[in-house]
Amino acid sequence: MLEEATVGHLLQQAREAKGLSREALALELKLPLRHLDAIESDDWSSLPPGRARPLARQLAERLGVDLESHTGAFQVVPGVQELEPPDPRRERLERLVMGVLTGASVLVVLWLVVPGPSLGRKAASSRLGTLPKLSLPPPPPPSSAPYPVLGELLPEAPIDEQGILVSLRVMDACGARIEPEGGPPQARALQVSEPWRLRVKGPFSLVLDNGGVVNVEVAGRRIAHGQSVGQAWTGRFDAEGRWLRPVAPELPEDPAVPDDDEEGGES
Repeated sequence: MLEEATVGHLLQQAREAKGLSREALALELKLPLRHLDAIESDDWSSLPPGRARPLARQLAERLGVDLESHTGAFQVVPGVQELEPPDPRRERLERLVMGVLTGASVLVVLWLVVPGPSLGRKAASSRLGTLPKLSLPPPPPPSSAPYPVLGELLPEAPIDEQGILVSLRVMDACGARIEPEGGPPQARALQVSEPWRLRVKGPFSLVLDNGGVVNVEVAGRRIAHGQSVGQAWTGRFDAEGRWLRPVAPELPEDPAVPDDDEEGGES
């Protein structure tokens, strides 16, 4: 039993039969000569990965070699195996099944969508008219709390049994200290991402070492202390959270200067 010729041998014979040199064929197909030599010598490992079968088919088409009649030889060429040609009978059966499923789906949709009378069934009587009308409760009255705290969805009470609500938010680092009258002081190093919110009972003092970077709210009211960045600030607040602004000292009046006429009259 004769051994079947390899793909490379078949392509070499076809090229020689057409009187083409390797250089001329490589130039025509724009292939490197080394690739053509590797194909004719069945040295498939010298070709780029995944290019063995496409190059072999390209050469076979140019040289008129029918690789389908040499299936055994072509299977040796490395690469992805081609799928079997589609079976016409199987394709017709698949189309028939898909048509039946599509028609059944359309019938189910019509059965669900089309109202009862159109399908010969009496529509069920609606009971919506017999149901008592529901009355919605009136909306809650608007909140009477003054000045909701900035950033809160539901404002907290400015003053409750736990004390006065104090909220400090900073744009830069700052040290803060709260000194309640009759209670221990509380101190904290404020950071940008950590606001300080607490409740303080009774009158208290608030001390900031960098007042210009702090947003101060006491009992729901924003305190415009007017300090600049780097300036310290101290504020005193009463038991209701009201800011006790410092009273500016009164300037002494200028002493009266006698007129020249009066001095001359006396002399």
